Amino acid sequence: MTFGMLRQTERAPPLSHMKFVGLLSGGKDSCYNLVHCVHNGHELVAAATLSPPQGKDEIDSYLYQTVGQDAIDLVAQALDVPLYRRVIEGAAIELGNEYGGRTRQDASRVEGDETEDLYDLLSNVKAHHPDVEGVAIGAILSNYQRVRMEHVCRRLGLTPLCYLWQRDQRELLSEMIEAGMECILIKVAGIGLTTKHLGKTLAEMQPTLWKLNDQFGLHVCGEGGEYETLTLDCPLFKKRIHAQETETIIHSDSSFGTVAFLKFKSAELVDKPSVAEVSQPLVVPPLLDDVGQEVRAATDARIPPGASISPAPHVTPTSVVSSVQSGQWISVANVQISQIAEEPLPFEEEVRYAFALLQDTLAKHQLSLRHVASMDVLLSSMDLFPILNGIYAEHFATSPPARACVAVDLPPPNRVVLSCIAYAKCDTPQDRQALHVQGLSYWAPANIGPYSQAVTTGDHIFISGQIGLVPASMTLPTGNDLAFETALSFQHVRRVLAAVAPAGIVHGAVIWLTSLDQVDNVRKGWEVDTQKRGIPTLFIGAQSLPKGALVETQVVSHTGTVDAVDEDGDAVRSNVVQAFSQCVEPICWMRSTLSGLHTYMNIAFDIPDIALVLNLLTALPGDILQIRLFYSAVLSAETVARLTGSLKSRPVSPIPVRFIACGEKNNWNFGMSVLAVGK
Repeated sequence: MTFGMLRQTERAPPLSHMKFVGLLSGGKDSCYNLVHCVHNGHELVAAATLSPPQGKDEIDSYLYQTVGQDAIDLVAQALDVPLYRRVIEGAAIELGNEYGGRTRQDASRVEGDETEDLYDLLSNVKAHHPDVEGVAIGAILSNYQRVRMEHVCRRLGLTPLCYLWQRDQRELLSEMIEAGMECILIKVAGIGLTTKHLGKTLAEMQPTLWKLNDQFGLHVCGEGGEYETLTLDCPLFKKRIHAQETETIIHSDSSFGTVAFLKFKSAELVDKPSVAEVSQPLVVPPLLDDVGQEVRAATDARIPPGASISPAPHVTPTSVVSSVQSGQWISVANVQISQIAEEPLPFEEEVRYAFALLQDTLAKHQLSLRHVASMDVLLSSMDLFPILNGIYAEHFATSPPARACVAVDLPPPNRVVLSCIAYAKCDTPQDRQALHVQGLSYWAPANIGPYSQAVTTGDHIFISGQIGLVPASMTLPTGNDLAFETALSFQHVRRVLAAVAPAGIVHGAVIWLTSLDQVDNVRKGWEVDTQKRGIPTLFIGAQSLPKGALVETQVVSHTGTVDAVDEDGDAVRSNVVQAFSQCVEPICWMRSTLSGLHTYMNIAFDIPDIALVLNLLTALPGDILQIRLFYSAVLSAETVARLTGSLKSRPVSPIPVRFIACGEKNNWNFGMSVLAVGK
């Protein structure tokens, strides 16, 4: 099926074909998302919907649109696919920002919750269509809806398809109208909307919706429940719906606004003009936003395949698993097999032993894996990743930690090293929030695996390492395009941070690369992305990165606010002040300090400068929580002992890398990434 010309600067590589079921409310979002699913190469084979009990036109549901169900059969017929229905029997029991437990043992169903009606519905669809792999979900902004639907999809082994996720609502509404979506308002429940607006199309309502958005902050696409719609026609419909007779039902009418809906007493399908007469351009968001395009232009360079430098030397520094606690924070470093067994083990056993040791170390602080906010995983080869990831997934379920995974030249016999940061308070949304988007979209890469895009705890935001995947296809750009990958990687970081904390602040960064030749170009792109603000940044040479990527960006960020007390003694949230300082000779160091409380510092130095480095660390405000020690020269046991012994047993993770770049120099012997938290 064609939808006219595609407005996009570059087309994403095609994703493998999937048969999918469309979750259908009948409204504009669910139907327009179907259009994008088909555009991205997937095949609609069925529709599924959840209905209120018989005799009820609508029920209060946090999760489902139930108004308009009297016309939903016609929508499915217009799509020419079978419709599967189920009555909503559950209620909204689990109302938190998470659904299910954080461990595999606690990740099953929540009995009696309305989410489980969706599980039963999709289980029935799978029974009739065992080749279904995807589920179309029309969510735009609702994390509540997305989290629950993705939880169901994960349990059923289905991929969520969410191409409207995080779209700008004004742009999206305009695109729907331009694409030929004929949708009418069938419910109003927002300020400024009345019964006179029922039955009007989106095109007719657009000026009013924009005006109400300007005046009262009304969500243009109705994301606040201000209105609901029914789709009478869309590019996928074989026929269009003609409403013959409707009845207006007023649910409530007050000075605060009217709640009313349309009941369809009779409607029919009618023929449409030919496809050629109704074909409209389908607008797809550009792969790069304005900043991303500037980053790409600044980075513009293509790296020949295989360009890299020699492996890091295989040395065996003194590496003992260590942990430290500072208030609610706990850091664990150097979890590796050399602490457990002298003889080489099969890699699967090595990973399991490493997790057992990590759990034992956390238990010494009365914590478990559910408290972990961020994980660093080092592998000796990316070929080991599938085995690692399978075992990793056994330990995490809902809202898993953020994660960065790279391959470095680990000293034999080690093939995996784990480190983590945990936070003791994690039971309420105020203590810990995870962004774990698992659906394919145009926004940022889906995290279908066992890690979140970001975890916020203790006002810090830990963002998973971001490589330059094209979100809609989950593939890297073709042609070894460093500039494109870099722009996408940086854009993903920006978008994840904006979704978590619009006022968020990037505290510090480590940018992993696979070739020394990349550094100068990527540095130029980073300066554009960060507007040369002086964010502490190290460019580090890895052996390889996930999926063969050229660049992976790993940042620690902050919400931008902290708890404070005002002049009346009341608890308030106060904006932090970020201060930067740096020096380039004789060592290179860059420091970000937030209101004198928290510090992120990157340091690059050579062997003669160790005393100066130790003096810098001693003067840091706050407690040092984590030190990653990168080394590209032969690191003697004496050197490590001197460094670690002078840091008062703070956990230091020695990491062999292929190069270290900071400032204008790209061949430092050592680098440090230091995170200190306020006392």
